[in-house]
Amino acid sequence: MTKLPVLPRILGFSGLLPQFACALVVWFGPPDLRFWALAIGWGYAALILSFLGGLWWGLLAAQMAADGGTSDRPQPWMWIASVVPSLWALVTFLPWIVGANWPGPSLVGLGLALLGSVWVDRRLAARLTVVPDWWMALRVPLSVGLGTASIVLALG
Repeated sequence: MTKLPVLPRILGFSGLLPQFACALVVWFGPPDLRFWALAIGWGYAALILSFLGGLWWGLLAAQMAADGGTSDRPQPWMWIASVVPSLWALVTFLPWIVGANWPGPSLVGLGLALLGSVWVDRRLAARLTVVPDWWMALRVPLSVGLGTASIVLALG
């Protein structure tokens, strides 16, 4: 494994700051900011989860291109997995639309999905040649960090 490049490391880990800030506000901030922090945290987790699906789609497309347009490396389940994050993010928004308890339970759902995304990343890294060799060194702490922070935020 090569060393994790500096810019992806800095930018990746800085991406945890919004969720940590929201959790701090919910746990220790003024009560009148609590819902705002929960809603912003939900939005951020949903955006990042959708972003991951887009990354996976891009990796699959890059693998197809690298293999000359015909490749069995991207398996059908991988393509399906790449659209599930956006659909799941939408599902976690539906309780707000119908007036149900939101965003706490939805944040838990997003947090669990982010934690589970490591499994997809591992499978892609093992099967695709276009995945950088430092990919998992970045993906594991980011997914675990954001997933955990989202659940902590929900429980605040």
